[in-house]
Parts: sequence; structure tokens; C-alpha cells
Amino acid sequence: QVRVVESGGGLVQAGGSLRLSCAASGSFFSINGMGWYRQAPGKQRELVADITSGGSTDYADSVKGRFTLSRDNAENTVYLQMNSLKPEDTAVYYCTLTNYNTKTRYWGQGTQVTVSS
Repeated sequence: QVRVVESGGGLVQAGGSLRLSCAASGSFFSINGMGWYRQAPGKQRELVADITSGGSTDYADSVKGRFTLSRDNAENTVYLQMNSLKPEDTAVYYCTLTNYNTKTRYWGQGTQVTVSS
């Protein structure tokens, strides 16, 4: 059983910063990807950023230069540092772990990020 647990959401003013954390536990392949998706009210869920176990990252154009994703493989944890936050970043943020050998993606419960103008 794989478990993905997020923390660190909250309310922040525009221009501020937040850091999200996500820890994965259970049995999964060491070669995997972890990342963050978000879903704003009335919108589809979208990829924010992801990172492979080798450290390769990918970011949505809307967050490039503002968000930084990092991971600690020993702890199976990823961190999303979000700077210069904008009201349009308001969404529920979901952490994922993708098991590359089974092509299975596991989702966390989500954490709310609200950016006030």
C-alpha cells in the first residue's frame, strides 16, 4: 500500500511564499517520479511540477521562475517552494507518486493554497 501525504498549504497574500511538503511511504519502485498537480474551482486539474528520482524537473510555464521543486530520495519526500504567489495560484494542490515499473500514479488528499489580492 502506497501512501502520499501533503502538508504546508494555507492562506498568503499576493507576492508571498509558501512551501509544500509531500512524503510517500509504502512499497514502490526506487525509480519513480513525484510531483504536484493543482485544481482551481471550475477548472481542470493541471500539472504544476514534477521531478524524477534522478532529479530531472519539469514545470508548468505559469510557475517557471517562481516555483522550485526538490526531493530527498532517502526520505521519499518532495518540497515545492512557491514564491511570488499570485491570486491565480489559488487551488487545491495534490502530490503524486508515479511508480515507473507499474505505471501506477498515487495521489494525496490535497492541500488548499489560497492567495489573496
